[in-house]
Amino acid sequence: MKVFMTGGTGFVGRTLTKRLTERGYGVTLLTRSVKRPESLPPGASFVEGDPTQKGAWQERVPEHEIIVNLAGASIFDRWTKKQKKTIRDSRVLTTRNLVTALSGREGKETVFLSTSAVGYYGFCGDEELHENSAFGSDFLASVTREWESSALLAERFGVRVLLCRFGIVLGTGGGALAELLPLFKKGLGSPLGSGKQWISWIHEQDLVDIYLYLIEQKGETGPINCTAPNPVTNKELTRALGDALEKPTFMPAVPAFVIKLKMGEVGSVLLNGQKVLPKRLLDMGFDFRFPGIREALKDIL
Repeated sequence: MKVFMTGGTGFVGRTLTKRLTERGYGVTLLTRSVKRPESLPPGASFVEGDPTQKGAWQERVPEHEIIVNLAGASIFDRWTKKQKKTIRDSRVLTTRNLVTALSGREGKETVFLSTSAVGYYGFCGDEELHENSAFGSDFLASVTREWESSALLAERFGVRVLLCRFGIVLGTGGGALAELLPLFKKGLGSPLGSGKQWISWIHEQDLVDIYLYLIEQKGETGPINCTAPNPVTNKELTRALGDALEKPTFMPAVPAFVIKLKMGEVGSVLLNGQKVLPKRLLDMGFDFRFPGIREALKDIL
């Protein structure tokens, strides 16, 4: 079977591509500039194009039974009006263009795994959130809702759509740990704000396992919380990361006003959070390799 992937050269995409090709899938990666073929594992290839723009790349999509949409600009830059537009367009326009291309798969068995995020739920304090929980009203929640709505339009072509709501992805070579490790290795790790905000996280390997699992679950559609079954508070994550590195974490918490001053509106993402549980995956019987934060960090580090 063949997989068409956006965002495949990123942190999660590289690992997923490797695992897919190892299982015998052919993978086509959409990229804005074609890189050296030797940088790809056997069974993978590049096609050039900008996913936010219509183009010749869309003609390649119907050749594939599985579509994986991982594209999306980083949210961790100061949210100017221009940056907010980039965050939205990189998700919504890419998804709409993929759905347009999927019209060529009408009547054929197809699965579309479109990335989403736990930001869909907004900031809900200590409330436990499942896939049927209501959406939020902040900027990220509104973007995520539009992102998912765009993906669901593929159902009109008979496509099976899965909305993979990512938590914070922990792994090697990128993601949140790439930002945290330099400080923690110097013994400068500390909680942010109150430290009581929930972090819904997922080990990179479990996330890739989820994708492979969902491809094979023929009857499943709709939202899937891609998070570990044991979310932690920011304070607990700080302590666990310090212990894993054998570094102290006695530095005082970074005050909320400092984070807001430095990062602006995006600071709210760091100071608030969501306690998201993977109810549907657990109901399906999915087996997490790393359900707890300490075992996950031990494996990664």
